[in-house]
Amino acid sequence: MISVIIPMYNAEETVIKALNSVKFQTYDVGEFEVIVINDGSTDGSKILVENYIKVNPEINIQLINQPNSGVSKARNAGLKLAKGDYIALLDSDDEWLPNKTERQMFFLKNEEVDFITALRNGEKIWFPYKIEENNLAKMTLRKLLLRVDGQTSTAVFKRKVLENTGFFDENQRYSEDANYWMKISENNKMYILAEELVFTGGGKKSFGVSGLSANLPEMEKGIQKNLREMYENKRINFIEYISFFCFAKIKFFVRILKTKI
Repeated sequence: MISVIIPMYNAEETVIKALNSVKFQTYDVGEFEVIVINDGSTDGSKILVENYIKVNPEINIQLINQPNSGVSKARNAGLKLAKGDYIALLDSDDEWLPNKTERQMFFLKNEEVDFITALRNGEKIWFPYKIEENNLAKMTLRKLLLRVDGQTSTAVFKRKVLENTGFFDENQRYSEDANYWMKISENNKMYILAEELVFTGGGKKSFGVSGLSANLPEMEKGIQKNLREMYENKRINFIEYISFFCFAKIKFFVRILKTKI
């Protein structure tokens, strides 16, 4: 079984599309349990999902309500309830393409892969990642520190990842997904499948456009927090820490300039 974790906050315009994208997977819908965590929505999201559950009894969907606590706590609430041998993440404003699950599960079941993401919104594989055998690009901590690829809604992983890594940092609001990927990289084999399998956020860019990522200074704080944590946990040495710190600062100032042009 695949547990699909969907955090939801004021997503009445998008959550049905997200749920439909699970419903219309080429993978057997009976293999899914969908856990929607309503993170204190104040719009009509909750009612929409309740109605969706009633008219789609063939899909195993749970709706969990909690006070607004942030996306990491919402995801963790779903992860703690998940019963599947595999975990898939999906944000309530994103959509899976129909063959996403089938393509990624092939590798999780048949290759030495513990965690797999994919491309979205016309993405390509860029340095430091490199497409190798089976159209896969290996993810490692140092590659993630240079460039975080693998948007949250593209990720599927084995239960062992949850067991050996734990949960999202609930005190981190920005770059929390990158933080989790970095922790996962310590004990698991991670890959990007170089196929476009997800449509995210209405096609918006990953930085500086809308949502939490539009706050570039706070995103930068999250990125630096991740870097310090990897150094303090002795995952990188001091010279690497300084090098990655400088590289991150350069990227930050470039992004600031791009938003002003």
